[in-house]
Amino acid sequence: MKTIDELLADGVAGKRVFVRADLNVPLEGTTITDDGRIRAVQPTIEKLAAAGARVVVASHLGRPKGAPDPAFSLAPAAARLGELLKTEVAFATDTVGESAKAVVAGLADGDVAVIENLRFNAGETSKDDAERGAFADRLAELADVYVGDGFGAVHRKHASVFDLPARLPHVAGGLIATEVGVLKKLTEEVERPYVVVLGGAKVSDKLGVIDHLLEKADRILVGGGMAYTFLKAQGHEVGISLLQEDQVPTVLEYLKRAKDKGVEFVLPVDVLVSADFPDLKTKAPANPTTVAADAIPADQEGLDIGPETRKLYASKLADAATVFWNGPMGVFEHPDYAQGTKAVAQALVDSPAFTVVGGGDSAAAVRILGFDENAFGHISTGGGASLEYLEGKTLPGLAALED
Repeated sequence: MKTIDELLADGVAGKRVFVRADLNVPLEGTTITDDGRIRAVQPTIEKLAAAGARVVVASHLGRPKGAPDPAFSLAPAAARLGELLKTEVAFATDTVGESAKAVVAGLADGDVAVIENLRFNAGETSKDDAERGAFADRLAELADVYVGDGFGAVHRKHASVFDLPARLPHVAGGLIATEVGVLKKLTEEVERPYVVVLGGAKVSDKLGVIDHLLEKADRILVGGGMAYTFLKAQGHEVGISLLQEDQVPTVLEYLKRAKDKGVEFVLPVDVLVSADFPDLKTKAPANPTTVAADAIPADQEGLDIGPETRKLYASKLADAATVFWNGPMGVFEHPDYAQGTKAVAQALVDSPAFTVVGGGDSAAAVRILGFDENAFGHISTGGGASLEYLEGKTLPGLAALED
């Protein structure tokens, strides 16, 4: 895989460089609530601009239905990128239309532009190779070189991720090179003990990675909504907690495999419960109750791990040499249910281990809860991409960057 440093050594002055970034930031209206993904690609853009490239930045945001939707415009992300770069960033109001062509044509050496949300064109996400290819052809007209640096999208077989690199000279950006290097430390060069912390809502989202990590991890800690399917598999009442009943047989099999392989599988011993889901807008007091994990009332919902589980998980992380964490321990957006996620984050900060926060809600939680990002070994920009890599899957966006 050719790197951006090799591209820069060859010279990019005057060339139109298409950077497939991941600017898929969370928005409240037009306000960005977490700019981590923009800051992650900033160094690549700065290097290219400083070398005289005419930088064309492209990304998706959210899941529009293949047509323009103002709610998913990249305009706020373009404005934030300009603030971070301390320079004007041009913005095209379409992807491959007259605005995009005019904006790119108007770039001088060292200038940066952002084109509108790629998913406003149905060809970006189409499962039809010809339709996707046609869109990639039009994107290729805007550039001379392709730099893949949107790690959060490399697990998608989309036009700008998979098809476009085949149409242009292509290299991996600095962010992708860093992400892949980190993931290799979690799969090929693991220092032990290797502890994995998994949370989030659905156990089905994590089955593949659990299956794979049972062959690699020494210890797996489970929290979040997915924990209740495990507790149900053990025969416990889980009340009205999140539950995927159809996954209980698979979960039972994984628990048995873990035991057979000597992998320590750790589940909550107590949880915070309530009959009502908290109001995440007003953050009104929720007044949860703490109960043992095997004594959840039938009319209550588990919404965070309890204080004894926080202590237990911190102790299970204390001796780790490598930690991968993906998924919050509870509804961290509400202060009454943030303590479990905060406890795991703090345990990672306190640990001398190489710690990786696996993107998505975990990365957002670290920032929202006020942790210093530099206190962790690495915070990934791609939750889904990280998980699929750890599952051993071939990621289309990475395969497309290979020569």
